[in-house]
Amino acid sequence: MKAFHLTVARVGENLFDGEALSLTARGKEGAFQILAGHEAFVSELVPGEIHVVAADNKRYHFETPRGGVVEVSHNQATVLL
Repeated sequence: MKAFHLTVARVGENLFDGEALSLTARGKEGAFQILAGHEAFVSELVPGEIHVVAADNKRYHFETPRGGVVEVSHNQATVLL
């Protein structure tokens, strides 16, 4: 499976920065999953949790108690919590 570069951060703290196979989250329009080569978009996240599968198959879960924003472009994704 192909990977993409993912950064997950909140003010003053970098939570994840590396290669990922998938990112699953809930936006205002519903749940979505990001994979390598995903079309460019921006979405507001609702409070809940995001799930990441890293390139080494490790799984990460991050709480999003206040929501956040995700931006995807050029095989990169950035999540700001």
